[in-house]
Amino acid sequence: MIERTRKMTSSLDALLRADDILIVPGAYDALSAKIAMQAGAKAVYMTGFGIAGASFGLPDIGLVSAAEMTERVKALASACAPLPLIADGDNGHGGPLNAARLTAAYEQAGAACIQIEDQVFPKRCGHMENKEVVSIEEASAKIRAAAGARATSAFKIMARTDARATHGFDEALTRAEAFLKAGADILFIEAPRTHEEIRRIGEVFSGVSLVANLVEDGKTPMLAPAELQAMGYKIALYPVSALLSVTACLQDVYAQLLSGTGLDPATRRQSFSGYNDIVGLPRMLADAAALTQEAESP
Repeated sequence: MIERTRKMTSSLDALLRADDILIVPGAYDALSAKIAMQAGAKAVYMTGFGIAGASFGLPDIGLVSAAEMTERVKALASACAPLPLIADGDNGHGGPLNAARLTAAYEQAGAACIQIEDQVFPKRCGHMENKEVVSIEEASAKIRAAAGARATSAFKIMARTDARATHGFDEALTRAEAFLKAGADILFIEAPRTHEEIRRIGEVFSGVSLVANLVEDGKTPMLAPAELQAMGYKIALYPVSALLSVTACLQDVYAQLLSGTGLDPATRRQSFSGYNDIVGLPRMLADAAALTQEAESP
């Protein structure tokens, strides 16, 4: 598994060195990760918000365990391979030792990058109210532990701070600088409130791989990737766009079915055969037939 991970993380290295901004869609299960790959994504993001909701029907408030998250990393990394998977590791699920163990587990499961934030446990989604963060010393120790736990430096550490909401913009910048010194490869300053704050982050951390987290109905202005690139950002992250869209679709479909009228023929849907193509049924059946024929040959 480590050899496979090295191939995937090498491609993330190349993407981060490229001139163009990297548009990264969020996926919440293996199917959405596979569809993102087939749609032309160059990297995929495993959203903890989406995993909590789609896999467990829970809000993103720290209720999903490290083991459960690691299992989802394995499924999503396999589904979107050979694309690199950037995986949400929340707050490391504990202290520095927990963050180190989770980093090693994510790398072994096939991720190319782990995201670790500075919230307390239990955490909250970055665009919720009433968040709390740990001390800058504890947060930096987690990043340092994560960086030291990886098998190869090609596996990336994405350090996120939520301090903009709790301690103000200047503290968020201070923490981001501390995380860089602790070994972070990518910086994620969560929920800047204005265009000016977004621009300022790009100025302060010029030359660093920066994430812009673009959440519909969230706290951060929804700027176009080209504008973000001009400000110095490397990753335009859309963590929950697909999840929110699919949720509305499910609500509509189930309402139609339960009304007793069946599914409206005008409802946009994938065909049965089209779905089987997406999940690879024709190829798998062809492979199985070829193996059977080979075994039966004299």
